[in-house]
Amino acid sequence: MTSRIQDPSPSSPPLLSWGSSSPLEGRGAPGGTGGVSWGNLEDTAESEGLREACGVFGCVLTKDADPQAVNVAHVIYVGLVALQHRGQESAGIVTSEGRGSMELHYHKGNGLVATIFSDDKLSKLKGKVGIGHSRYCTAGGRDPSNTQPFMVHTRHGPLATAHNGELINAVALRKTVLDRGVGLSTQSDSELITQMLSQTPPRGEKSGPDWGARIRHLMEATPTAYSLVLLHEDKIYGVRDPFGNRPLCIGRLMPVKDIYDGMDSPKPLGWVLSSESCAFQSVGATLMREVYPGEIVELGPEGVRSLDIVPRPKPAKPFSEAHEDPNHTDHADILQGPPPAFCIFEYVYFARADSIYEGQQVYSVRQRCGRQLAIESPVEADIISTVPESATPAAIGFSLQSGIPYVEVLCKNRYVGRSFIQPDTRSRQLAVAKKFGALTENLAGRRVVLVDDSIVRGTTVGPIIRLLRQSGAREVHIRIASPPIHHPCYMGINIPTRGELIANKKPPEELAKFIGADSLAYLSIDGLVKAVKDGVVSKNCTPSGHCTACLDGKYPVHLEW
Repeated sequence: MTSRIQDPSPSSPPLLSWGSSSPLEGRGAPGGTGGVSWGNLEDTAESEGLREACGVFGCVLTKDADPQAVNVAHVIYVGLVALQHRGQESAGIVTSEGRGSMELHYHKGNGLVATIFSDDKLSKLKGKVGIGHSRYCTAGGRDPSNTQPFMVHTRHGPLATAHNGELINAVALRKTVLDRGVGLSTQSDSELITQMLSQTPPRGEKSGPDWGARIRHLMEATPTAYSLVLLHEDKIYGVRDPFGNRPLCIGRLMPVKDIYDGMDSPKPLGWVLSSESCAFQSVGATLMREVYPGEIVELGPEGVRSLDIVPRPKPAKPFSEAHEDPNHTDHADILQGPPPAFCIFEYVYFARADSIYEGQQVYSVRQRCGRQLAIESPVEADIISTVPESATPAAIGFSLQSGIPYVEVLCKNRYVGRSFIQPDTRSRQLAVAKKFGALTENLAGRRVVLVDDSIVRGTTVGPIIRLLRQSGAREVHIRIASPPIHHPCYMGINIPTRGELIANKKPPEELAKFIGADSLAYLSIDGLVKAVKDGVVSKNCTPSGHCTACLDGKYPVHLEW
């Protein structure tokens, strides 16, 4: 499909400066692309887990690359399939034929990437540059109008935007945009971002578009949480918020021969941006590096440029006052500039195990979490096992540390699909049995340690324990390879309200009885942070820091409730 978008007014007043209004006023619970009310989630096994917001991907070919030999739309399609775990509700791809083109080619829809894009649809997405998006929305947010990328026409031509995260001060920014007389057709943060980027920056543009200035103005207006890929003419831009809360990385698109030969060709076919590096192998690319917190990068036919790095804002209040924590001590260096706040649950749950963050593979971090959990909460048992499959590395780590063998006890049905509201009591009771089968010969008469990556509402683990006991397990001990979740997230992750979080209702001993386990223990916050930081590889003296707000309530920015 080809898009011709109406021009907005070319001039507008300056944007709202950061910190002038409550970031959460009138805001629904977090998730998706933001701004959508939480609603009531169905009480099924599928509603137990945490939910990532979305995945973003972009590709641009070199000026010498043949678009007949390298199909940009297909590269983006394959990249989105590799990022499908980050969002399964909808997806979209937008392409451009380059400089001077006043048209964008696009296709968007609800469902999985493979069901949205046929060969015929992809063949119509022509161009040497494009971006894509896969989305996970909250309840009530499946309106097709929320499907990304978003497109708008600016004074310099069409602009497309794909966004992962949630703006913490979106309500105030939305009011500012609406007060200018600019209409918004959705409740999505991504449309809001697109409209703000379409406005001329405060200092104007003397010689053509200054996308670095436009993006910097946006970043100064809202400090977190987002990673963006933007498309304009023959370039794509990658943007990571100053706290680096959401991931984004850069890769080289390589000739197939050089990939198989292990060579780093001096003449790549193009460059790619992705939420996770796991997508690079699928499209024939190699990892260059991550986008730094606060960095704006430009990817064009000539190569990759770093345009700017926007610093993290100083806290409006001392952190101890903002967090209302009498035990927190402020340090001068922290007050001068807070550390990065990369979401620690990317390591625990969201990312694919073969992705690389901060110079280390996610699989290795999860395995260290399991080792640390075995040190902190040992237990006498016959076998170690897991709930497939994101917790498998942690279970193997627990096994290696404890010396107890790792044995599979659950077989996952990969084709059961999403579970919606079950029509009757019997169907609800069989929800877990439809998703997992017990390996009875591995369970008979044995004491089992079942390792899982997280426990949120506690609605899934109880039926699993009953299934294991019915299949012959003598004892079932639950070990969680992350700390208890006590607080909601306001930065793009679907975490329930405080009242729905099981850790706020029951301490571990009481929870163990409630779910039918012989014992239950979590990894400590210090243990999780240690497991992550032990493998961090810092390049160019880039500081490291992680957001643990859902665990300890210490958000990277002050939230005005």
